[in-house]
Amino acid sequence: MRILFATPEASDFVQVGGLAAVSSALPRALREFSDIRVIIPGYPSVLRGLTDLTVVGRCAPFAGLPAFEIGLGHAPDGLTYYAVLCPALYERAGGPYGDAQGTDWDDNHVRFATFSYAAAQLARGSIDGAWSADLVHANDWQCALIPGYLEWLYSRIPTVFTIHNLAHQGVFDRSAMAQLGIPEASFHVNGVEFYNRLSFIKSGLVYASHLTTVSQTYAREITTTEFGCGLEGVLRQRADRNELSGILNGIDESWDPRTCVSLSKTFGAGDWTERALNADHVRDQFGLAVSRGPLFALVARLVHQKGVDLVIESAKTIVEAGGQIVVTGKGETRFEDALLQAQALNPQSVAVKIGFDDAEARRIFAGSDFTLMPSRFEPCGLSQMYAQRFGSLPIGHRTGGLAETIVDGETGFLFDQPSAPGFLGSLCRAFSTFGMKDRLDQMRRAAMAQAFNWSDSARAYAALYKASV
Repeated sequence: MRILFATPEASDFVQVGGLAAVSSALPRALREFSDIRVIIPGYPSVLRGLTDLTVVGRCAPFAGLPAFEIGLGHAPDGLTYYAVLCPALYERAGGPYGDAQGTDWDDNHVRFATFSYAAAQLARGSIDGAWSADLVHANDWQCALIPGYLEWLYSRIPTVFTIHNLAHQGVFDRSAMAQLGIPEASFHVNGVEFYNRLSFIKSGLVYASHLTTVSQTYAREITTTEFGCGLEGVLRQRADRNELSGILNGIDESWDPRTCVSLSKTFGAGDWTERALNADHVRDQFGLAVSRGPLFALVARLVHQKGVDLVIESAKTIVEAGGQIVVTGKGETRFEDALLQAQALNPQSVAVKIGFDDAEARRIFAGSDFTLMPSRFEPCGLSQMYAQRFGSLPIGHRTGGLAETIVDGETGFLFDQPSAPGFLGSLCRAFSTFGMKDRLDQMRRAAMAQAFNWSDSARAYAALYKASV
């Protein structure tokens, strides 16, 4: 089966969030089931990273979208990538969605409509004469017009659309429709209309053959008013027709503390002396005092969704109880500033680095005793999986993928309400467990025994593809 996997980011080249990790790992896991090829915008990092990049086709302007070329190349391990080549849209300084200051590009509607149109035409065989797709797997709002364009081009190619985070929807002014070549007849409640605006994600929700999201719990949650972000009605309709599935993400094999090259010292379950060397390294690297108390980690985007305010509110309690906190991530300025202020007040117990480095994050997971994940909602979450593989017990809100991957009291701690009292209760349980070495050892071993590999998820997607074609 020929699968075109469309994504706006992939950790092979560019990463903003968990979608990038999924977009690099899942296609590789699916190679044994299919001829799968990834399509991605031709960002500078993509063009630098692909080997043997060759132009295989061109597409003329469409409506108000510019002309573009399609390049074919490969990742170092041979995974096939198509890159949409349009320098005016994609070859810019900054990130995939905004400038170096984090401000969204004001033409993102054109950038990702062009990308979606390119994917649709490639899937139809209109660009690369040597390849077409049996099915398209599109991800998040940046790819959500693909099912729409295939519908409007009268193509019968089935599509799977995956929602990684429903809160990000790609909503633009209705006046952009003509420029993007979206038929005016599709602007209604059962089309792309959302409160009299154009919604990219609704195109995916309405026109895709099947919808998936990244955990079974989140699949149920997004059909409710609390988590549906105003789209719960269409999602309930798809769920009632058995057209909405939850398939849990996995993590790749590099997340193995016995072999990970980023760690100060590799270790396995029970090698607690070796694991402690990673904690010593983290404390030294971040300027924390030598301590025999627990080390808590926050490795996350610093945004409201992640419950960062709950961590900030609890920081004084953690420090006064003898704990330390190490934070790495970036996000909203108000949270960055508050965390830096907490560090200034307790420089030997709180360490904050604004930014993200994968190798550093791995060392933090390997050195910390507990990983803080008080997310208000979490479609899947990967940090709790990384943490458990490296022996750091996650403390998370019972929601989305956290509820499915953390076994309360066995591999981590869950609390029911995303509130300061709920979070504090789990922190108290963590401190208590840290003081019981046999119990801590038992939980660490159970956490590290979790595989979280992609094999089960890949088989589930392969079965879904087969059923959809």
